[in-house]
Amino acid sequence: MSSEDKKSILSHVSIGTNKFKEAIQFYDAVFEAIGIKRVIELLDYNAVAYGKAAPEFWVQTPCNDLPAQTANGIHFGFSCETKEQVQEFYAAAIKAGGVSEGEPGPRPHYGIEYYGCFVKDLDGHKIEAMHWQE
Repeated sequence: MSSEDKKSILSHVSIGTNKFKEAIQFYDAVFEAIGIKRVIELLDYNAVAYGKAAPEFWVQTPCNDLPAQTANGIHFGFSCETKEQVQEFYAAAIKAGGVSEGEPGPRPHYGIEYYGCFVKDLDGHKIEAMHWQE
């Protein structure tokens, strides 16, 4: 497989928030648990981008000044290097005010190697942390 084949199919995703300051505090806490950090801050525009090196996940107030909304069936999954990172992500999310949608654990229906958790953030967006066990 060439290095071109290993690139992600996505450049980035962006979610809207109605509680910008609280949302970035929430994501600062949960992403710290899995080694993700702020890589761009456009605070005058109520926008922050997170990633390991590049801006991959944006949290911002909607540009059209309408309220942010969530969509049923959409969620955002974040890769973890270990099961412990999945557990730390979950604990940080719950402590920061997230709502459990599934505690950390195996999900054999996704694959025998799958270990993950699901949480709703402060705006109701569903997020996931997962690790493929070897």
